[in-house]
Amino acid sequence: MRIISFKPHHDGTIAALDASSAELIFSYEAEKDSFPRYSTITPTTVLEAAGRLDAIPDVIAVGGWSKTGFARNVSDAAGYYGVAAGSEVIGEKTIFGRRVHFYSSTHERSHLWGAYGMSPFPAGMACYVLIWEGGIGDFYEIDECLQVVHLGKLMAGPGNKYGFLYALADPKFTLPKGRLRYEDAGKLMALCAYGQTGTPDRDEQALIDFLLPHDIDVYPVYKEDLRHSPYYNIGVTHQKFTNLARRVSDAIFDSFYTFAKKNLNKGYPLLISGGCGLNCEWNRRWLETNLFSDVFIPPCSNDTGSAIGTAVDAMRHFTGKAKIKWNVYSGQPFTLDEFDRTGLEVHPLDYGQVASALLDDKVIGWVQGNCEMGPRALGNRSILAAPFSKATHERLNRIKNREGFRPIAPVCLEQDVALHFDLTRPSPYMLLFQKVLDSRLKAVTHVDGTARAQTVSQEQNPHLFQLLTSFKAKSGVGVLCNTSLNFNGTGFINRASDLLTYVRAAGLDGFVINDAFYLLKTGGAGPIR
Repeated sequence: MRIISFKPHHDGTIAALDASSAELIFSYEAEKDSFPRYSTITPTTVLEAAGRLDAIPDVIAVGGWSKTGFARNVSDAAGYYGVAAGSEVIGEKTIFGRRVHFYSSTHERSHLWGAYGMSPFPAGMACYVLIWEGGIGDFYEIDECLQVVHLGKLMAGPGNKYGFLYALADPKFTLPKGRLRYEDAGKLMALCAYGQTGTPDRDEQALIDFLLPHDIDVYPVYKEDLRHSPYYNIGVTHQKFTNLARRVSDAIFDSFYTFAKKNLNKGYPLLISGGCGLNCEWNRRWLETNLFSDVFIPPCSNDTGSAIGTAVDAMRHFTGKAKIKWNVYSGQPFTLDEFDRTGLEVHPLDYGQVASALLDDKVIGWVQGNCEMGPRALGNRSILAAPFSKATHERLNRIKNREGFRPIAPVCLEQDVALHFDLTRPSPYMLLFQKVLDSRLKAVTHVDGTARAQTVSQEQNPHLFQLLTSFKAKSGVGVLCNTSLNFNGTGFINRASDLLTYVRAAGLDGFVINDAFYLLKTGGAGPIR
């Protein structure tokens, strides 16, 4: 049985499963290939996905979404909320003259079953699930028989509230009531490091009391309604605001932790899904609570994983199975189209040569195989650089055309991670904060002394593993800067002609595509310094 699944609205994604082998075939995100970030499904995505299947699938699955307002995106599919009876739509459709099964379930269920299906724990092991994202902030239990119990709604819209805080302080935010910028939450995570922990003062507590009540979503809140707030347009780097950001972040986590400590006491593993699953500090704090036997967060915990979740839910419905085999590099293959090689030196890929270039402070685009799933560059669509200089951090942020307060993440040999970071477990998806122990790693050390390292093993990513090994042989350190290879405001670059345009415009020194290493000749486009 083949299942193809569609995630509507932002972070549009198409995923396919082979239910007979319980294996993910692909997960194609609409933004990948330099389309605007958070894109809805495009004709390009549909054609790419259809080209991967050799026959009409047996099941068409559509994730649920809002059926009202500006977010209305589906008609005969399920809605946004719910995990109990009435949260599924089951029927048939005719596709190109063939009758196929139709399955739809709520967006809430897509997060729940995506996290469960992708988790490494064996079938039949009970788990807790935390879904916290733009509109949902709830705990659940999945028992040994795949029955779901809703344990409690902690907060409406924790992700929206978190992102709204950044908008409140940012004079550039002028969107109308009910609209948020999806990227603001990630920026706020970076700014929290500049804030001080401590008891909220009167102004901070007033805003916490206004934003965080569990039954109030932020969407009815209009920024202009808070124009008399001391944080209104104060500027996102103002110390008063970064202190607020730190304390609101703590207040959100503490409200969920308090509930979990009281009610989630069976020692099951915790599965985390939703956009807040990308908050590396919160993820580390969940690990350190010691409430759970383990914690798992999928690399596509935000809505880029929802198509997979709906496909798993459909597989569960039709087969009774809800665990899948998957690989994080299940995105689109790279398109090697024609590009102008004028001004390029072309070499067969030699890991030692690339490592030497990096050690010489060159910034290199790195492309291997298929795209990563989810928003983090995990070594197949990356910009790489040596990790030693604060100037490299500044240069990378200029190349990326983003704020100087944003950190640059490290990628590290898995076996060496404890040498450089206070981390004793693999972190293959760059989803945990840790303290930096190695004072040499200035380019990847955030203002509070932390980083969000990705660990790499030979099995996980052999090409990046070999490069890190070669870099370690030359520098003594198996760590590199790793940031995403994309134009500002778009998904990952996924074709050679776009890559060369980006390299020349942004000022990279060279790039690798699979088994070829391209260096800009001296006297070509100068790097952004």
